Amino acid sequence: MDWTFIQQSIPLYQEAFLLTVRLAFWGIVGAFGLGFLISIIRYYRIPILHQLATAYIELSRNTPLVIQLFFLYYGLPRLGIVLDAEVCAIAGLIFLGGSYMSESFRSGFEAIKKSQIEIGASLGLTSWQIFRYILLPQSIAIALPSFSANVIFLIKETSVFSIIALADLMYVAQDLIGLEYETDEALFLLVISYLIVLLPLSLLFYFLERRVRHAGYGH
Repeated sequence: MDWTFIQQSIPLYQEAFLLTVRLAFWGIVGAFGLGFLISIIRYYRIPILHQLATAYIELSRNTPLVIQLFFLYYGLPRLGIVLDAEVCAIAGLIFLGGSYMSESFRSGFEAIKKSQIEIGASLGLTSWQIFRYILLPQSIAIALPSFSANVIFLIKETSVFSIIALADLMYVAQDLIGLEYETDEALFLLVISYLIVLLPLSLLFYFLERRVRHAGYGH
């Protein structure tokens, strides 16, 4: 292991790390928002929108992120729509993640017994109050493990951003391997970089899931 090369390469990985984290953050935030909206449409079976939401989920979950990025970055310009590479990366992550997040939200909603909703209505709660005080808190607690898995999954999916010429972690690793032939060192820094992001998140979600189970939310 060439430690001198590793030390010299750290600044490159730092820049790529910050870019990867920034794109992942906004992509995941957008995926949460889109997923929440889609889950409400599907849970309440809003006419027309329900069918469109279902079609979106099937399209999103059955196509790889690589294909989605190719369409956004290389396909849209043929239609006169040119997007920045970073915008394409975030949009692709939102498009992919929104479908997974929506199913997590919906599974949480549907896990709540109908009797609780009926009791809330009998107490005079409005539909909004039932959603806010009964459905939403419990569904989030129930779906937390699924949310955690989706967040980790989406962060790992950022490894394909290099195909649209973004200097993310994978791009830097591939570039160093191609130029310097220091494969072991480049991959070592790549693994460490992803662990710095994913390991603390995994521990945080594990802690939150234990707290939720201990408190008995969703039961």
